[in-house]
Amino acid sequence: MEKPSESWNGHVQGDALAGLEAAAARGLPAEPARRRGCGRCLRKHSLVILTVAGVLLGVALGAAVRGAHLSRAQVAALAFPGELLLRMLRMVILPLVVCSLVSGAASLDTRALGKLGGIAVAYFMGTTLVASALAVALAFIIRPGAGAQALNTNALGLADALPTNKETVDSFLDLARNLFPSNLVVAAFRTYATDYKIIVRNISVGNVTFEKIPIGTEIEGMNILGLVLFALVLGVALKKLGPEGEELIRFFNSFNEATMVLVSWIMWYVPIGITFLVGSKIVEMEDIVLLVTSLGKYIFASILGHVIHGGIILPLIYFAFTRKNPFSFLLGLVTPFATAFATCSSSATLPSMIKCIEENNGVDKRISRFILPIGATVNMDGAAIFQCVAAVFIAQLNNVDLNAGQIFTILVTATAASVGAAGVPAGGVLTIAIILEAIGLPTNDLSLILAVDWIVATT
Repeated sequence: MEKPSESWNGHVQGDALAGLEAAAARGLPAEPARRRGCGRCLRKHSLVILTVAGVLLGVALGAAVRGAHLSRAQVAALAFPGELLLRMLRMVILPLVVCSLVSGAASLDTRALGKLGGIAVAYFMGTTLVASALAVALAFIIRPGAGAQALNTNALGLADALPTNKETVDSFLDLARNLFPSNLVVAAFRTYATDYKIIVRNISVGNVTFEKIPIGTEIEGMNILGLVLFALVLGVALKKLGPEGEELIRFFNSFNEATMVLVSWIMWYVPIGITFLVGSKIVEMEDIVLLVTSLGKYIFASILGHVIHGGIILPLIYFAFTRKNPFSFLLGLVTPFATAFATCSSSATLPSMIKCIEENNGVDKRISRFILPIGATVNMDGAAIFQCVAAVFIAQLNNVDLNAGQIFTILVTATAASVGAAGVPAGGVLTIAIILEAIGLPTNDLSLILAVDWIVATT
């Protein structure tokens, strides 16, 4: 059996049972081996444990300081370590999006893909789009953020960030315009949006006609859609160049790996940032029960989406094409499922997934070893579900009514960003920030999502 590689954050692989078996094989006492096995288990799950501890410590900190009646300046000072976390997460969005998508697109050999690869990629993208649509529908039905505006007491200035009374047609036209930015440098921090100017025409006695004229403006916020499309096309173009494009592909691959190292360092700061983010949120909240209720509905909507998509929609697709029992096929994949649940990382499951799908389910090696690595990069249905639910949740939290163009942007951005999303713990939070940037919502409330990300990620 191929030994799984170490996970992104340096956790060692293995569990307590493996340690006991190894100790018995070497004739060592069981008790020291059990302690070593527990130590390995704790190290492997250390980030999740620290994150949970950070949430609990933040709740305790907020409850303890709540009675002190802090001023707004003091609350801002309390939230400062958490603000640094949010700034670091936003800092890596641009290199993460561009480099991961360029390297991912360049790694796909278009000639070798052929019909099989085309069908596989279309299936992955289609199921991710279905998962995103399901998540948005559930979020609008359950409405986890409705009536919870008290959770967000900061002055977010949404009136300045979002065009008002925007026509649906202009929303889709702006979507097309942002897909093709006229300046890539400007696209890194500005987004095209249609605004309106009211002019008065046909002034006569008792008769005044007002005309609304669309005017193109640039608003604050990264043009994620344009950067995603450019990165994908550039990756394919570099692959087409052959040997001439290899050096630039290696550059983006190295840049992508370096960015992931930065992300891994930032993730170790997450427990500290979460402690102060949660603590400051609790201090500035008037109704704590409202927070628990709203986040509970958010978690429920995300888990329900996973159950419907993974337990009903995907098995039905499998049955429709194969006329075989999908659940007997899934039983052969218990080991990689358990690995994914324990590590919160789809990348860590790839070796065991390849072995189980070949030995337990009898899939041809030429197919499994060609399709599964692509799926590990492209197929992120679960991440798309909770990211879309989170985006709608934050919009409802800020009392923003999403129009058709913004909903479409959420679906397209979640699907496109999943192509380059890293299969690592807490990596989906970065994609949520990307979606929020794409629809013009602030990323301040990511602290609420970070507080329960470990719960949703393990599902």
